[in-house]
Amino acid sequence: MAVTFLALGSNLGKREVYLRNAILGLRDHGIDIVRIASVYETEPKDVDGQPWFLNTVVEARTTLTPRQLLSVCLSIERQNQRLRSLPKSARTLDIDILFYESEILHEEGLSIPHPRFAGRNFVLIPLAEIAPHFVDPLSHAAIETLKERSTDPAQVRRFLSGEQLLDTLQ
Repeated sequence: MAVTFLALGSNLGKREVYLRNAILGLRDHGIDIVRIASVYETEPKDVDGQPWFLNTVVEARTTLTPRQLLSVCLSIERQNQRLRSLPKSARTLDIDILFYESEILHEEGLSIPHPRFAGRNFVLIPLAEIAPHFVDPLSHAAIETLKERSTDPAQVRRFLSGEQLLDTLQ
């Protein structure tokens, strides 16, 4: 089974419910959730006037290929009323593939590692919580190192623990 890291985010409606729905949806597709980082409330990046996000990162194991995993993520987003009207618009649910093993892929509609993860504290902080020693195959730097080097000024504050989110799934 391949190890993958996925970033989950929501800034519309019942944000916590959408994050739970994402985890349950992944499980329903046979994706084994190994670890869940704390949930963080985060300032929207590169846009003004949007509600703050709830963000987390999960480590998962899957037999799906990267393209199949992307298809599942997009399907779960659609099931949770995700609309893709404008780039960087508010959303009920966003699921991004950050890493798939240590693969480097650049295909139409799919880039792994996620091309902007290293410049986003809302990804780096939860990712470093569950995988501080994972090495980005492009920069060859550990996630903890990338977090320490980050110049992202966006605010990120802990909202609830990964265990608390898991408890609501039982």
